[in-house]
Amino acid sequence: MRSQTVPANPGAADVTSAVLAIGRSDFPDVLIDTLRRQAEVGHCMVFALSRAGAARCLLDAGNIPIGGDLGAAYAGQFHESDPNRDALFEGDGGPIMLPTFAPRMYGARYRKIFFQDSGIIDKCATAIWTGDTCFYVNFYRIAAQGRFSAAQRERLEAIAPAIAASVARHFQEEATPDQSLAALFATRPPLSALTPREQDVCRRILAGFSSEAISQALGISLHSTLTYRKRAYERLGISSQNELFGIVLRLLAGPHGLN
Repeated sequence: MRSQTVPANPGAADVTSAVLAIGRSDFPDVLIDTLRRQAEVGHCMVFALSRAGAARCLLDAGNIPIGGDLGAAYAGQFHESDPNRDALFEGDGGPIMLPTFAPRMYGARYRKIFFQDSGIIDKCATAIWTGDTCFYVNFYRIAAQGRFSAAQRERLEAIAPAIAASVARHFQEEATPDQSLAALFATRPPLSALTPREQDVCRRILAGFSSEAISQALGISLHSTLTYRKRAYERLGISSQNELFGIVLRLLAGPHGLN
């Protein structure tokens, strides 16, 4: 069963809140809220797998009461019998979507513990490798919700690159969101081509500041703020805030975005 590379072209505004929560203590809550809005995901679990064979549960958020127990069981033993394991370990580049869920893929004991006992009836999953660590992100729905619809699966596939990259970035770094954005602007073209003041303005746009608030924070006139924004957008070849978000998300999801 082979994985499929996902193009890094998510809609920018769709996962902005999760991207801006990177490095914050409320990242799990923001992530599951984002996933619920986008595809009515019930529960999300994130595992870190190493090529050496180790596994850890990094995140357990949502509506499954025994999620913590499932995370511990998977990390302790069941990751070795996950039918997605081959597909996971074939990946070595950008985010991937795992094969469509089917109960028959799993052994009887695995099905009982992870699906029958928990009430899980459907899942989607994505993963991304950074160095020797695979961040494996799982999206679940329980019986009360029903299975994912075709439209919801399509939505998850569209946002998977940004979600996987945001999860990996969050667990790799202790930096605050602003520090993470500052690193992108300082080191990654085309953002690094902006002048320092243009970068200041764009970073605050990404953080949700209005033009008036940016002017106040930077101690400059509203006219100057609008001029710096116009010049930055021209340098980047964009014309909107959503396109600016899109550049950041592509850099996060790209092959060097998590270094």
